[in-house]
Amino acid sequence: MLDWQAYIQVADKFQVKAQFEDRQDLRQDILVRLAEVATSGNKPLTQASMVRVASYVAMEYWRDLKRQPSLLSLNEEVADAEGDTIEIYQTLADDKAIDLDAWLDAKTWLKGCPRRLVKIATKRANGKPLTETERRYFNRSRQKELDKQQLTLF
Repeated sequence: MLDWQAYIQVADKFQVKAQFEDRQDLRQDILVRLAEVATSGNKPLTQASMVRVASYVAMEYWRDLKRQPSLLSLNEEVADAEGDTIEIYQTLADDKAIDLDAWLDAKTWLKGCPRRLVKIATKRANGKPLTETERRYFNRSRQKELDKQQLTLF
């Protein structure tokens, strides 16, 4: 015969170890496990063995809770560098966004670049074949830039 009153007393002591919304669930789990252990053995459960079973169920509860992945909503608000609140999706990088620093550097470089070289670069970007003269001019310009970069390294 099962001693339900003793099981309830032990379960009531251990239910406070769970989060508030899960306390009744943990209490039920402890009661079920105590009943299973009591019916599986030939000896009646002692107070120490009931406490041991209840502590094991509470430990299982926390282990299972920690193994659950935590989910974030992209609409959750967080603080940005200035202290304002923004939603998480607004902090994601956009692959189609223009890198303004690189764009300004390229624009500045193109302003100082010879027009003939810009026309050759446009021709290459469009997939049109270069003439032999254009190819030589392009290679000479590339070599000059490479030499400049190598000099700045040393």
